[in-house]
Amino acid sequence: MRQSHVLLVVTVLVLTAIVAACAAPAPAPATVEVTREVTRVVTIVAPAPNAQPAAATAAPPPTAAAAPAPAPAAGALLKTVLDRGKLICGVHGTFQGFGFLDTDGKWTGFDVDICRAWAAALFNDADAVEFRGLSAQARFTAVQSGEVDVLSRNSTWSLIRDTELGLDFGPVTFYDGQAIMVKKSLISDPAAGLADLAGASVCVQSGTTTELNLADQMRAAGAEYTPVVFEDQNAAFQAYDEGRCDAITSDRSQLATQGQAVLKNPADHLILDVVMSKEPLGPAVRHGDNQWADVVHWVVFGLIQAEELGINSQNVDTFKDSADPVIRRLLGVEGELGKKLGVSDDFIYRTIKLVGNYGEIFERNLSQYGLSRGQNDIWQNGGLLYSPPFR
Repeated sequence: MRQSHVLLVVTVLVLTAIVAACAAPAPAPATVEVTREVTRVVTIVAPAPNAQPAAATAAPPPTAAAAPAPAPAAGALLKTVLDRGKLICGVHGTFQGFGFLDTDGKWTGFDVDICRAWAAALFNDADAVEFRGLSAQARFTAVQSGEVDVLSRNSTWSLIRDTELGLDFGPVTFYDGQAIMVKKSLISDPAAGLADLAGASVCVQSGTTTELNLADQMRAAGAEYTPVVFEDQNAAFQAYDEGRCDAITSDRSQLATQGQAVLKNPADHLILDVVMSKEPLGPAVRHGDNQWADVVHWVVFGLIQAEELGINSQNVDTFKDSADPVIRRLLGVEGELGKKLGVSDDFIYRTIKLVGNYGEIFERNLSQYGLSRGQNDIWQNGGLLYSPPFR
């Protein structure tokens, strides 16, 4: 009897051990291996914190992506700008109509006036802005490093730039598309296609989406060509004017303005009708400071909203007594919308009074080059410009 009892106890212990072994969790090495795989994937996607930005390439592959500096604390840049008493704005510098520094040291252009609009909103002074002329290769690095507070330099919003370069783009300020200019002695019909440029040499600026689009579109058209690459767009135009290439490609707006301003005989050239890409141009700020990005966004929206409502620099004061709540909120008469952004409630009133609405900025800088509003008109007129509600 005692022997049977001992045998029963041993049997129970053995069965208990077997059950416990079956219920044990998976071995630790498997968990470690899964974690290693996830880390490796994240490392490939996210650049190392100390990686140097690839400034010479506008749209680099993932392995060559620029690594942004650590994101600023929320609201840090707005306070820095306000305490400094002026805005630092990155612009082009040699692009007439958009960003141009003349021999007298005067800055003019569409993008330059957008900078002045932000300065007016922040300081009630459209001249409280320091302009930094930036090359295509240096423009995004200047934002990442904090050299400039905001970039307003005919820059295309693209996925890679938005995700890999540590940037946040603002509202589109100018809808454009890439085109090609040729000498009429080579092609006289503006309806000609890219296939008609087979064997041609094409001047193009490096470090831009323009260079990449040219390669894609000519390949799709089955047309072999010789790219003649320049770091500076003015050098590209000079080479084209001197006959060192058969054609030149850039955004249609740039071909129109530079063609009028730079070429010796503009009438000897034409822009083909073909549109090679979508080029939504707009401002960019460093990723991570949402309050600063909000200020940049809503000043641009205010330019558009003012034109929608028929408010301009000449009549804005007459609207301050309006009973329309939409107008009253826009001009800061009621609603305290500015305080929600961290600026004065009348920030849009300041902007319109000192700089004008979107239409005034366009007319002042671009109409002389024969550029029509087209897509860059407000939505009521069939354009793409549209402001969210100020409420």
